[in-house]
Amino acid sequence: MYSRMIVRCLYTTLVTSLLACGDGTGPDPVPQSTTGNPPPVTQGAWYQPSVTTTWQWQLFGTVNTSYAVDLYDIDLFDNSAAQIAALQAAGRRVICYFSAGSYESFRPDTSLFPPAVRGKPLQGFPDEQWLDIRSPEVLAIMRTRMDLAVQKGCDGVEPDNVDGYVNDTGFPLNAADQLLFNRTIANEARNRGLAVGLKNDLGQIGELVLYFDFAVNEECHQFSECGNLSLFVASNKPVFNAEYDMRYVTDAAERSRVCAASRSERFHTLILPLGLDDAFRFSCEP
Repeated sequence: MYSRMIVRCLYTTLVTSLLACGDGTGPDPVPQSTTGNPPPVTQGAWYQPSVTTTWQWQLFGTVNTSYAVDLYDIDLFDNSAAQIAALQAAGRRVICYFSAGSYESFRPDTSLFPPAVRGKPLQGFPDEQWLDIRSPEVLAIMRTRMDLAVQKGCDGVEPDNVDGYVNDTGFPLNAADQLLFNRTIANEARNRGLAVGLKNDLGQIGELVLYFDFAVNEECHQFSECGNLSLFVASNKPVFNAEYDMRYVTDAAERSRVCAASRSERFHTLILPLGLDDAFRFSCEP
């Protein structure tokens, strides 16, 4: 539906074997695979944010355009080309969010999804179902969504739910399936002149960092999982992180602590409501 909590490495021993959970101190070993390996797109022109790029993330409600940041991350379907152009005229870059790995019953293109590609509901989101990312139909729909991003004038895209292989999707997805899908999505975006962000999927960062222009993460500080994300920073690519725990809202000392850690890691952390509706916002920017 909107932001997705990252998969915790404690769920099952299988997930533990696939994900190397970070301790927040540096890059963790990332298992390598030899399949699903189309080379990254490196030729062409697209927006490439830097490690210093600041951001705002709002996926629900009328977008608050008053924040003095470099980049806005907003919903692809719920915002018009005119709204995107207005943000850009004010000096903002615009990243457009869509779910690449789940079926959302409230989207205008739902009729394009064959029943066979729709799997189990996402935990906590009964109006969403995991998708069979091995399906050519799913990839075709995602290409169409990226075409819509181009038509609306987005500078880039944030494809969500790209870690189905460590979830109970109803399909026998594995790490190689996910790598192939994620790499293909990234290449399709860049081929359209769009920047592309990696959403969560901590266990495959080492194999994906060359394909993506930035990272969007949820709660890596809360769950001590920030380690692998430093690979983006080392490549001069920004890490955009959101923390949802209410103690960071109500306890100034806790907020100061997490913000100090974020600045040390050179991440861009926002304290936001889980609904991403701009009900409140605390930024860790200095």
